[in-house]
Amino acid sequence: PNVPLRGASTSEEMKLRKETADALSTMVDAAKKQGVNLKLASGYRSYNTQISIYNNEVKQYGKAVADTQSARPGHSEHQTGLAADMQDINGKCVVADCFKDLPEGKWLAEHAWEYGFIIRYPAGKESITGYRYEPWHIRYIGVELAQEMHKTAVQTLEEFFGVVEKQPY
Repeated sequence: PNVPLRGASTSEEMKLRKETADALSTMVDAAKKQGVNLKLASGYRSYNTQISIYNNEVKQYGKAVADTQSARPGHSEHQTGLAADMQDINGKCVVADCFKDLPEGKWLAEHAWEYGFIIRYPAGKESITGYRYEPWHIRYIGVELAQEMHKTAVQTLEEFFGVVEKQPY
C-alpha cells in the first residue's frame, strides 16, 4: 500500500492484496487529513513466518496463552493478505494494547468501517473470536459488509454470519 511502512517496501510483510492495499491507502490518507498519522506495522505473512511467530509466542507465554493471541500457522488472517496491524507514525505503541488510547487507535476504532475494515478482535468478544482484544489488528471485509456490520452494531464476523462457537478463551 501507498502508506508509511514499519519495514522496507520490499519486505513481504509490508504487502497486502491489491483491494486491501487500495482501501488502506485511502483510509490512511483520510486519517492524515484529520491530523492522524497511521503506519502499517504488519501485513501479509507467509506460512513459514507464521510458524516462527507462533512458536515464539508458545516459547514465551506457553501454548494456552499463545493460542489466544497468535494464530496457528495456516489459520492466520495475515496469510490471506486481508489483515493489517496498524501503529502510530512515531512507533510509541507497536502491536500493543496502548494503541487503543492513542489518537491513531481511537480514530481507527471510529472510522475503519467507513473504508471496509473492522477491528477484527474487539474488546469483550474474546469468547466469540477466541483471541484477546487487539485494537491494532484490522481486517478488510469490503465497504458494503463493513457498513452493514456498523449499521447493525455487530462487531465480529462470527456473530454476523452466525458461526459463533464457544471458544477456549
